[in-house]
Amino acid sequence: MMYYSTNRKAPLATLEEAVVKGLAGDRGLYMPEKIKRLPQEFYDNIADMSFHEIAIKVADAFFGEDIEHTALENIVCDTLAFDCPVVKVTDSIYSLELFHGPTLAFKDVGARFMARLLQYFIKKENKSEVNVLVATSGDTGSAVANGFLGVEGIHVYVLYPKGKVSKIQESQFTTLGSNITAIEVDGVFDDCQRLVKSAFMDEELNRHMNLTSANSINVARFLPQSFYYFNAYARMKKLGLADNLVICVPSGNFGNITAALFGHEMGLPVRRFIAANNANDIFFKYLHTGEYKPMPSIQTIANAMDVGDPSNFARIYDLYNGSYEKIKSMISGATYNDSQIREIMKQCYDKNGYVLDPHGACGYQALKDLLKEGETGVFCETAHPAKFKETVENAINAKIEIPSRLAEFMKGTKKSVNMTSSFSDFKAFLMEK
Repeated sequence: MMYYSTNRKAPLATLEEAVVKGLAGDRGLYMPEKIKRLPQEFYDNIADMSFHEIAIKVADAFFGEDIEHTALENIVCDTLAFDCPVVKVTDSIYSLELFHGPTLAFKDVGARFMARLLQYFIKKENKSEVNVLVATSGDTGSAVANGFLGVEGIHVYVLYPKGKVSKIQESQFTTLGSNITAIEVDGVFDDCQRLVKSAFMDEELNRHMNLTSANSINVARFLPQSFYYFNAYARMKKLGLADNLVICVPSGNFGNITAALFGHEMGLPVRRFIAANNANDIFFKYLHTGEYKPMPSIQTIANAMDVGDPSNFARIYDLYNGSYEKIKSMISGATYNDSQIREIMKQCYDKNGYVLDPHGACGYQALKDLLKEGETGVFCETAHPAKFKETVENAINAKIEIPSRLAEFMKGTKKSVNMTSSFSDFKAFLMEK
């Protein structure tokens, strides 16, 4: 399958070129030329299929033309070495728990898949070292760093905003060493993302080293995230609750909800979608005005959603041919500030005994606010609450246990490179490598 740029000015690319380049030459995001609809038989039988069986069918529709079936099966099975279960919170609201992977965040799926796919291409083409640049507002950095840790032929540079990620999140990518370099940028997430995008566009830098991205701008990062929406539908169908299903996604850079929308284009029988925002409500305002106006990001307690110019909006816009009416008919929005998020976490814990992280809290409340009569909602609980231990404990007035995997990260020694938000400084650093 070939991939085109959302800006429509770059040449078509193969899957390998799209994955290795990350960003198209015209600064657009890669999109597959076609989205294959899965047969009705698949949906008829999906409730009796395992997560692995479902994911392999979906992966084959995306990547089967470009990767040998056995190799693709191995990549999928190695990626999904953990479950993404659906858990009841109320009679009409269920949590899709995406925090059971190595770094306890939803991004483990896309990061692990991309690491294995990139290694597949490196070995197949006998390439020299590939350098992965990734900007993170929290969980992306840890998921990518751990997904690529020790992978031969790949070096990862994680850029993160100084003082704007939780200590637990920071420890997950600054204590690894090996082929992982953490870069602490004096700025906000949007500055980190700008540095990454600028690096891809710099010809001298690209002649010096092979660069790619592991943010959700990379097709190998966001497409595999569709796997767990198919799995969620299967589990809800097994319960007899899939006929009027609404999926709500806490949204920052919008890669996760874009993957869900791709699933819908493949025939996934979801009635509609909700994008839940924190105070960074650019998309929410777009839904109400029809005007997309990026703004500087605002720091919140749901920090992985602190994005003022969501990259994947370009993919959503392209997917629906720029139709505001179509986008508005498929996606509704909600937005919550920090004080509301704290209250949501407390009320959910007091009433249901379920502990939300700050991001999942936005998703849960959006369903409470926007579900219609007869609908059942599934929201993404995108990270383990212990990753935001102090915030969550203060909100619910109860202690939460730190899983052993997180505790191990906290024992490591922080190693990071201090960096200004100037691209010239970042380029000079990379040119020395």
